[in-house]
Order: sequence, then C-alpha cells, then structure tokens
Amino acid sequence: VAAAKATLSQAPLSLSHCCSLCSVRMGLELYLDLLSQHCRTVYIFAKKNNIPFEFKHVELFKDSILGRKMPGGNNPGHSREGQHCREEFGKVNILKKVPALKDGVFTLAESTAILLYLSRKYNTPDHWYPSDIQKRARVDEYLSWHHTNIRTNAPKTLWIKVLIPLFTGQKLPPEKLQEVMDELAISLKQFEEKFLQDKPFIVGSEISLADLVAIVELMQPIGVGCDIFEDRPKLSEWRNRVEEAVGKELFQEAHEIILNIKELSNLQIDPQLKEHLAPVLRKMMK
Repeated sequence: VAAAKATLSQAPLSLSHCCSLCSVRMGLELYLDLLSQHCRTVYIFAKKNNIPFEFKHVELFKDSILGRKMPGGNNPGHSREGQHCREEFGKVNILKKVPALKDGVFTLAESTAILLYLSRKYNTPDHWYPSDIQKRARVDEYLSWHHTNIRTNAPKTLWIKVLIPLFTGQKLPPEKLQEVMDELAISLKQFEEKFLQDKPFIVGSEISLADLVAIVELMQPIGVGCDIFEDRPKLSEWRNRVEEAVGKELFQEAHEIILNIKELSNLQIDPQLKEHLAPVLRKMMK
C-alpha cells in the first residue's frame, strides 16, 4: 500500500487536473463595469448564486467622467483596474469589451457565454437554465430574439438622452428619441404576447436567465426617465416579480449607477476624450 501511495504521489498530473488546480488557486475573476447592462446581468447572477469571484473594475469611461464608485467599492474583493484597454484586461479579452471572465488560465468573453459557463460550472438551481429540453429551448429562444429586438433599441435611450449630449454638447431632436421609443414599443408588445403571455415568468413559474437578461436591459430606459412600464400593467407586474426573485437589495445595488445616470450631465469632460468620442457618437445616431 505504501509503495502504491508513493507511486501515485510521483505520478504526473494530467493537463486537465493541472488546469483545475490552477483555477482553484487563482480564483474566478469577472471584468465588469456596471454601467453596462451586460455586466450587470453577470454581476447579479453571480452574486445571487453565491459564486465567489473577484470584481475587476474595467472603466468604460474615465473616473473624471463617472465621478462615482462601484457598488461594494470598499470591499477588498473589488479592485479597480484602470482604463478599459489596459494591458491586463487586453490579455483576458483581446476584443477589449466587457464583461469578460478569467478562471485560472481559462478566459471567456460575451455575457451569454459567461452566464451559461457559470450556471454549468457552479451547478446553479435548475430554474435559471432548465435541464428540461423544452424549457431550456424557451430560454434559448428568448436570448436569440432579445439581441435583435429589445437590445437593438432599449440602450439607445441612454445614448440619446445622456451620453451623446454629454460628449458632443448637442441635444438630439425629440423625433430621434420618439423613433427609438416607437420601435421599442413594438418589441415590448411582442415580448408580452409571445414570451410572457399569462405566465409569471418567461419560461413558467420560476425566474430564468431569460427574465434576468430582459429586465436588466429594460432598466436602461428607466435610468434616463423613459418609463416603459407605465401603462403596461402586465410588464410592470412581471418586473416586480423578477426584482423579488433576484432580491430588491441586490437589484438596486447593481443598478445604482444607471438609476443615477442623469447626474453625468453636470460633470466636466476631458477635452481629449470628448474630441475623440464626439464624431463617433454623432455617426452612431445618424
């Protein structure tokens, strides 16, 4: 027995075993900025499911612009990593976009891929991404639809009402916002009729990744004063259920920045940053 133990102790570890040990030793890192709805989704999901991670703050804009700390900023588990394109972050995601995940030597980009990775690795409760093949297909169906519908228009409200005026010094005509709101209204009608119907949540009686992705996206218009839930009782009741399922405190923590986003209009902009971004933003909204 002793000889056998000695032999085993000297046997080389497999690559997968080494990677596993490396992952445990190095820990999970999430590169996030909660100004981004994609990052908020990942943040809420990880926190709600008690997934241990180190918060790596990747700033989408400079500190002088945002002028506020991230939720939990005094927590030693949160670290501020400087600018969006810093060398360290560039190694994690060569696309230099958030969110990004680093788990030992393994790196991953794209919010949906990160959510699915976390749900599988940490064996989160089944309702998030159901094992039932048809329920899982419903989650996949919504996530596929979401990218070309809700996500196409909801974030534009933030750019039109806050960010473009902030960086260009010019307000866009009201017709531009109305055009976006009209398109968003079509998507919201489809959301209610196709996906929500008369169910408490998109997949049925419990919250799923589909609900989380949807609600976080729809908080972008809310943050800039476009109350898309007004006069939509079914949608409003669904929102309340999702917030309750996530936890009101966690939900508010994750959305602190976006719910106070209009404060940005009073801040001074770095002239060089303004000069760099203004032409890009004008082109975006033509």
